Amino acid sequence: MKAIILAGGFGSRLSEETTVRPKPMVEIGGKPILWHIMNIYAAHGIREFIIALGYKGEVIKQYFLSFYALNNDISVDLASGGTTIHDGGNQPNWIVHLVDTGLHTQTGGRLKRLRGWLGDDETFMFTYGDGVTDLNIRDLLAFHCAHGKLATVTTVRSPARFGRIAFDNDQIVEFYEKPEASEGWINGGYFVLNTGAIDYIEDDDTIWERDAVLALVRDGQLMGYRHTGFWSCMDTVKEKTFLEELWNSGRAPWKIWDAAPAALRVAAAARSRRPHAGGPR
Repeated sequence: MKAIILAGGFGSRLSEETTVRPKPMVEIGGKPILWHIMNIYAAHGIREFIIALGYKGEVIKQYFLSFYALNNDISVDLASGGTTIHDGGNQPNWIVHLVDTGLHTQTGGRLKRLRGWLGDDETFMFTYGDGVTDLNIRDLLAFHCAHGKLATVTTVRSPARFGRIAFDNDQIVEFYEKPEASEGWINGGYFVLNTGAIDYIEDDDTIWERDAVLALVRDGQLMGYRHTGFWSCMDTVKEKTFLEELWNSGRAPWKIWDAAPAALRVAAAARSRRPHAGGPR
């Protein structure tokens, strides 16, 4: 299964950080929040990612192009310029597709541009590059597969500054994007979609949350998975500081990969022992 992560926005509300890098590359504990999100998925066995790039996409490309070298020891022959990377098993077994989806493309438009990277009738994960959670991805997927609709959104509790969601059992019947005053269930950003949901996106100007999602609601095709555990976005410096403090305390709730199922840990250990080609690079 693939996970699509939006990483192309301008991050204007976090401008103190995003003048030099895209918001998904803002660091928590010395690692980009994008890395944290990918680890959340990988803890549940999802290891293929499609990253939708836009603003300063070259920063994200450079990060992954250098990932192998930066996460291992390196020997450099200064006379010849040759380098040898010593594989210490410090890199995840991920496949990462980095796709330019345009500088000014809206959230729905970015997803539509990635349609060709998906199968004809495929179920996939979809999220933003700025939110962390201790969500059980496997339970979310099981919920989605059980109801048979095109889309599932993870809903979480949060203050009034976020949009509000109304339920009829598990079906979404109202989706208010950032009302002036309300509290309740909100869009937590972790979706499961069937490719048919992309048909609700018209073009590059389609905003996923305001246009496509509302159309899915009208057609009864959006279901909500209630997550009562930890969730936080990183829209502001205050939220970044909050996440940084949690990480530094050693009690970050979203660091679920250290508690991944035993079978996944054994498989990861086996992969880390595979030999890699050495020599000059």
